[in-house]
Amino acid sequence: MNVTPDSAAHTRASSELSGSGGLPVVIVGAGLAGLTVALHLADHVPVRVLAKRRLEEGATAWAQGGIVGVLGQDDSVAAHVRDTLDAGAGLVDEHVAQVIAENSASAIAWLVQQGVGFSPDPSGPLGLHLTREGGHSVRRIAHAADATGKAIHDALLRAARAHPGIELREHWMAIDVITDRHTDPARSGTPRCHGVYALDLATQSVHTLAARAVVLASGGVGKVYRYTSNPDTSTGDGIAMAWRAGCRVGNMEFIQFHPTCLYHPQERSFLITEALRGEGAHLLLPLRDADGQIHPERFMHRHDARLELAPRDIVARAIDFEIKKHGLDCVWLDARHLGREHLLQHFPTIHARCAALGIDIATQPIPVVPAAHYTCGGVVTDLSGRCDLPGLYAVGETSCTGLHGANRLASNSLLECVVLGRSCAGAILDQPAGPPPVLPPWDESQVEDADEQVVIAHNWDELRLMMWNYVGIVRTTRRLERALHRIELLHAEIHDYYANFRVSRDLLELRNLVDCAGLIVRSALQRHESRGLHFCRDYPDLLPVTFPTLLVQRPDRRRGQA
Repeated sequence: MNVTPDSAAHTRASSELSGSGGLPVVIVGAGLAGLTVALHLADHVPVRVLAKRRLEEGATAWAQGGIVGVLGQDDSVAAHVRDTLDAGAGLVDEHVAQVIAENSASAIAWLVQQGVGFSPDPSGPLGLHLTREGGHSVRRIAHAADATGKAIHDALLRAARAHPGIELREHWMAIDVITDRHTDPARSGTPRCHGVYALDLATQSVHTLAARAVVLASGGVGKVYRYTSNPDTSTGDGIAMAWRAGCRVGNMEFIQFHPTCLYHPQERSFLITEALRGEGAHLLLPLRDADGQIHPERFMHRHDARLELAPRDIVARAIDFEIKKHGLDCVWLDARHLGREHLLQHFPTIHARCAALGIDIATQPIPVVPAAHYTCGGVVTDLSGRCDLPGLYAVGETSCTGLHGANRLASNSLLECVVLGRSCAGAILDQPAGPPPVLPPWDESQVEDADEQVVIAHNWDELRLMMWNYVGIVRTTRRLERALHRIELLHAEIHDYYANFRVSRDLLELRNLVDCAGLIVRSALQRHESRGLHFCRDYPDLLPVTFPTLLVQRPDRRRGQA
């Protein structure tokens, strides 16, 4: 057992609770969604949280901008719902948006109770400073300077470490969901989730973890693209696991590309928060005249009347269009007119990171490009995180609830994690626990140690480059068909490798990425229109009636392992 380095008393208490308090709830992922579920469960049932890297390394800690809160006198639930519907381009479930917006104030209040230090403003609602981001009609984003995700994650991680009912396991990676097809392959009817197979990366041994329920909270699939704002943890693990278990996935064609990721040879994943544009930063084209002199030019007026505060899909496509039109490597984000004092007060993280790379954002524009950022689709769930497989739940970026539609409204993601994390915990507690089944151990009798790890590295690089070139911001049917053909070949190679060699984190992540890549491309090929984040040159117009994209797979019963 690889438990985080807490006190010995905490370790003993966690182990004893897992042993004597019945089967634990196993949560795959230690970000905001997973920790929210854990903290709402832990007073009632034992909880085991798996993090495949260090607990601090998830995507939540990378979130800069903030979390939506309908708090101000100039705001309303109806206005937030309206902005969410507008950004989602006709695919948002209005009921879901209504529930999320109605619970935004209580979600922020709960985070404050957990010790999150939001940026204060004595004159602001609840004493908080609210900022504005693209797609929002008013200021409603509560934030902790420009490191909101880290402030939230640090606070919840402290609370989880202090709770005797929560066992935190670092460097443990879930492999697959255990269902009735493992316990009784001949069984007919609807299968159920009974736990997970998980790899202890410290010992390279696979364990069978029985569970009262399994919650997939492992984030999105940004690492399927060559350029992304996501951390290394974002390899689509939960989405791929649920898909292989037979759950529906939805809207996987809608991959949000953040418009402004820092363009620098030493930094490929640093995000420049949308809140900077919310405070008044401008996008510029660094155009040169015949003498080589640069004459910066604003360009967003050619693409949307909301200029830099248009929704992310519009801004990302505008930047992509202008970069290709003028043969540029990047565009500029200019915040110089905001002043050094304002930038240091509200954007200290960005100021410090850019300064370390030789860019003074108070006197120099910031070079930026779009990068893969957020997976708007995922495992289809209800408002309590329930998947198609009883006993299996998904929350956060892993899930597809209908909130984000064809394009996520900025800062709705953290809010969704808190609101639905709480309701997910309630649904698990409402479900009576059944007797634990006898689960088969992981079978390694037919595999051996890998002889050439370079195969994994080569396939990983090829997949991510191909997805960037063929399944990026602007798509064509021909590019998508070429991508699908190569994905199917890669899938066969990876499946063969997986069937014959002992698993490793790199192999498991590659297996999950190629499954998710196939889901993205097949979803994109089904959508014969351009909507939200999916723009296809062969179908540039909107269809009069829209629809979610749902894919269903029957579980593979041929596998001997998982």
